[in-house]
Amino acid sequence: MKALVYTAPETLVYRDETDPLAGDGECLVKIDAVGICGSDMHAFKGHDQRRPAPLILGHEASGVVIEGGAKGRRVVINPLVSCGQCSLCLSGRINLCPNRQIISMQPRQGAFAEMINIPERNLIDIPEGMDSAKAALAEPIATALHGVVLAAKASDRPLCEVKALVLGGGAVGLSAALVLRSHGCRQIQLGDTNPLRRQTAEAQDIGEVYDPISGPVPDENSIDVVIDAVGSGATRAAALAAVRPGGTVVHIGLQDSKEGIDIRKITLQEIAFIGSYTYSMVDFRATVTAMQSGALGKLDWIEQRPLSEGAMAFEDLSKGATAAAKIVLRPS
Repeated sequence: MKALVYTAPETLVYRDETDPLAGDGECLVKIDAVGICGSDMHAFKGHDQRRPAPLILGHEASGVVIEGGAKGRRVVINPLVSCGQCSLCLSGRINLCPNRQIISMQPRQGAFAEMINIPERNLIDIPEGMDSAKAALAEPIATALHGVVLAAKASDRPLCEVKALVLGGGAVGLSAALVLRSHGCRQIQLGDTNPLRRQTAEAQDIGEVYDPISGPVPDENSIDVVIDAVGSGATRAAALAAVRPGGTVVHIGLQDSKEGIDIRKITLQEIAFIGSYTYSMVDFRATVTAMQSGALGKLDWIEQRPLSEGAMAFEDLSKGATAAAKIVLRPS
C-alpha cells in the first residue's frame, strides 16, 4: 500500500509500505479520509518522544471495511484501543485505560495510508448521506465534546448561562465553540493568532473572535468556562487570567508542558483546572449523532488534499498558510 511516512523531524515521505493484517477481532479498513491533527504536527516537528520515526502518523480517519466481521460498512474509526477489562474500561472511561494504545503511536501504525487494521469494536457506522471527509471530523469533535462535558460537570451554572472562552481556532477549538453553542451557550469568545483561522471561525457565527496578540482580550476574572485547545504556557496563563473566581478551565491542548500555571490563583479562587484527554465511546457516538443532526453546523471548514501531497499540507500548516481549521487527506 501507499502511505505517508514520518521518517525524521520535518520529513514525510510518500512511499510503499507493507499492507497491514487484521488480527483476531480486527477489521481491515480502506481509508477514505484522514485529518491532520495538532499532535501529528507536534510529531512532525520532532517534539513527541512517543512517536519516534519511522512511523505512519494520522488517527482521524474514516473509510470502508474490506475485511472482517463488518465488511462493507462505511465507518468512522475510534483510534483509541483500550483493553476493555480494567476498572476504568468497565466504567466507560476507556481514554484512561493504563494499557491503552492509539493508532499513529507504536505499536500501532497510523491512518496516513491506504489501509489500517483496527478492532471491530472501535468502528462506528457513518450515517447515510454523510461525506467521508466530514465523517473524519468525528475524532477532533469528540475530543472537544468530551472537554465540554467535563466543563458542564464542573461548572456551578448551566452552560446556557455561562460566559465561555475558547483558546485556539483549530479543529478542536472551533469544535468546542460549536458544541458550546449547541448546548445553548450564547456568550462565546474565541481567540486565535492566525488571521486566516479567525476568518474561518467568524464565518461559523459562534460569537466574538479576537486576536490574542492585538486584542482586545477578555477582561480578567470575568469568564465562567475556559477551554484551552492549544495547551501552551501562554494560553494557560491567558486562561487563568481570564477565568473568574469559582470558574472552570478545561485543558485539552498538548503543545507543551511548561509554565503558565498560577497555582496561587487556582487555590485562592477555587478554580477548577481539569485535564481532558480524548473521549469515551459514548462521547464518540454522541458526536456522530450531533454531526448528522446538523447541531454543529455545516462542518464546511475543512480543506481536502491528496495523501500524496501530504508533506506540503504539513508545511502549509506549519507556516499558518491555510484558513481551514482542518486539512483532510484523501488516499485516492
